Amino acid sequence: MVSQFLIRVENLNVQYGDFAVLKNINLCIPDRKITAIIGPSGCGKTTLMKSFNRLIDSVEDVKISGAVWVDDENILDPRAEVTHIRKKMGLLMQKPYPLPMSIYENVAYGPRIHGTRGKKQLDRIVEYYLKVAGLWDEVAGKLHEPASKLSVGQQQRLCLARGLAVEPEIILGDEPTSALDPKSSQHIEKTFKALKEDYTIVIVTHILRQARRLADYVVFLYLGELIEQGPAEEFFENPKQEMTKEYVKGLIS
Repeated sequence: MVSQFLIRVENLNVQYGDFAVLKNINLCIPDRKITAIIGPSGCGKTTLMKSFNRLIDSVEDVKISGAVWVDDENILDPRAEVTHIRKKMGLLMQKPYPLPMSIYENVAYGPRIHGTRGKKQLDRIVEYYLKVAGLWDEVAGKLHEPASKLSVGQQQRLCLARGLAVEPEIILGDEPTSALDPKSSQHIEKTFKALKEDYTIVIVTHILRQARRLADYVVFLYLGELIEQGPAEEFFENPKQEMTKEYVKGLIS
C-alpha cells in the first residue's frame, strides 16, 4: 500500500506547437516517498516534472490542459501564484548550477529572499542544510569561498542544500546524478533515502538500476503516454502491462 497522495495529475495534455508531448496523463504521487518517473529519452518525463513547478510556462508555444493538484490546489489554474508554487518545490537539475557567489551565500540566498535577515539565524540555517545535504564536513572551513571551486558532486549537494533552505514540501530531481561520478551519485542517493522521512521526492531517471534502488513508487511513460504506475516492488516484480515487462527486461528503449 502507498501512503496518502500529495500530487494528483488529472487529464494532463501538453503540446509544443502541434507536437503532443504528454497525452491525457492521470497519476498520483505518494507523500513522503520516492517516486521515480522512468521511460526512454523523449517520452515526456522532464515535461511532466516541469508541470509540477510550472517551469513548463517558459517553453515557447506550449499548450496545456488538465490539472495538477498539490495540497488540493490546482497549480495549473491561471490564477495560481507561481512564486508560491515554486517555493514548495526544491529542484535539482541534471547539471548543478550554483549561484555565482560563496558557498554560504548560496544557501542563505533563499531564506534572505523570504525575509530571514539575522546573521545568527542564517548561520544556523546554512550549517543545518549543509549537514542535511552531507556537505558540511567538507566545506565548514571554507564557507566564504566561491561555490565554483567545489567539485561537480559537491556543487550538486550544495544545490540540494540551497533548495532545502527555503523549506519546500517536495524535492524534484531531473536525472540528478547523471553528471556525477559514482561516489557523488551514492551521496545523493543516500541523502534522498534519508530525506523521504520529511519530504516527497520525485526523480526522473533513465537508469532502471537507480529506480530499483531508490523508488517506493514508479511511473512509466512511453511516447507521451502513461503505461503503468504503482508501488516499486509490484512494478518491477509483477508488471501488469506487456510494454512494462518488455521495458523492465531491456527489450524496448
